[in-house]
Amino acid sequence: MLPALAVLAAALCFSTTGTAQALAGVGASPVAVGAARIVVGGGILGLVALLRRAPTPPLRVMRGSVSGLVALGAIGVLAYQPLFFLGTRENGVAIGTVVALGSAPIATGIVDAVRLRRAPSPRWMLATAIALAGVVLVSGVTGDSIALAPGGLLASAGAGMSYALYTVRGKALIERGWDSTRVMGTVFGVAAVASLPVLLVAGSSWLLTPNGLALALWLGVVTTTIAYLLFGWGLARLTAVTVSTLTLAEPLAATLLGLFVLHEQLTPMGAAGLALIAVGLAVVSVPSRRREEVPDATARS
Repeated sequence: MLPALAVLAAALCFSTTGTAQALAGVGASPVAVGAARIVVGGGILGLVALLRRAPTPPLRVMRGSVSGLVALGAIGVLAYQPLFFLGTRENGVAIGTVVALGSAPIATGIVDAVRLRRAPSPRWMLATAIALAGVVLVSGVTGDSIALAPGGLLASAGAGMSYALYTVRGKALIERGWDSTRVMGTVFGVAAVASLPVLLVAGSSWLLTPNGLALALWLGVVTTTIAYLLFGWGLARLTAVTVSTLTLAEPLAATLLGLFVLHEQLTPMGAAGLALIAVGLAVVSVPSRRREEVPDATARS
């Protein structure tokens, strides 16, 4: 249960993003905030990876596709933020979030199945379907006849694919003998360097205000550094598809934060959605006779 709890804790950290932005009240564009988050958090993760004395993988696993895996993982991290925000701008926060978060575990399952040449377990499929139904109910997008922007839907689906990209690539690096902290630090460190010019172009003057600096530090330290250290630790010990479903705890926790911190209202349909997400997470988290854990170098260190 510890790896599952680590991923759930990471999802809890992720869920504070919206509440933190609402409380900060900073007049910065979503692209600027997202870039600042990666610059701060990715930079710290990169430094942690450099300072950490982890065993160096054998030469045979450092050659070949490793640089490509790091590059693809960094591209996934970079692409997620603008695609997510574009999707929510075109079709609204509720639909954009549902498509992005809902497509992420599906995309992860497809990519990982192709990589491993093995279909996900029936239990994972059931748990993911239950949790996704809960996400739809929580978002409140059911029962409305509205025109959707195809470009926005593609952007949200692209955000889900970006998540799958850096999750599966990170898992592949771990399977090649990399320490999970080094994986997260390398991938996010590269993304942080690439995000710096994006931040400068999008505008960084808001970082000079007390609320702006506090927001950047919270998003960088808590929702990126701490969250992805926990995420990576769990990813080293669980399958990529299990991790992707566990992160659906994010909308559950975000809704609860909205209720208790921002004093938002919860509809009966939303309450039913929270219950479904909790059931789905319980199904995928409870250990079974066939162990979900994947042995690796970090699990024995």
